[in-house]
Amino acid sequence: MRKALFLDRDGVVNRDFGYVGHFTDFEFMPGIFELVLHYQNKGFLPVIVTNQSGIARGYYSEADFHTLMKQVMKEFNKHGISTFPVYYCPHHQEGIVARYALSCKCRKPEAGMFLSAAKEHEIDISQSIMVGDSWRDILAADIAGVRKSFFLSAATPNQKESAQLHQAHHVTRAETLADLLNLSS
Repeated sequence: MRKALFLDRDGVVNRDFGYVGHFTDFEFMPGIFELVLHYQNKGFLPVIVTNQSGIARGYYSEADFHTLMKQVMKEFNKHGISTFPVYYCPHHQEGIVARYALSCKCRKPEAGMFLSAAKEHEIDISQSIMVGDSWRDILAADIAGVRKSFFLSAATPNQKESAQLHQAHHVTRAETLADLLNLSS
């Protein structure tokens, strides 16, 4: 069994400009390549787990998403990082694309993406780490049994976020990816 570094996408891998479905709108977060390479060198399998309700809402297609992620992975490869799995949830109850307009077990804060990744890649979730920027990320990781989560946010969590984060176990807050790298060194 292997350990994973689970990463939310929007707000962790890239700046969250809202419904990023094309590479022209994609801006990597400072420090993401260094963080992923650090953990990959320590034996962790990087895994992106991302809610992509923009698909259900009709802002971009699944094909657009896959094209974008291929380009993203090429950038990781250029930085010495091996290609790694990406899990995404295209669903949202309020979506306008009928086949995605539903409740599911993959949309965070549900743990479906984590559990699928663990099964398909022989991941020991109890030895894995999550980096997220939302209470949904942290709660999903906690439900799945992830050992430690990092909440990436320069902003003070609002009351709902604080309450949700308080329920999760083993959460450390950091303002930047560089802070996370310093914590893990």
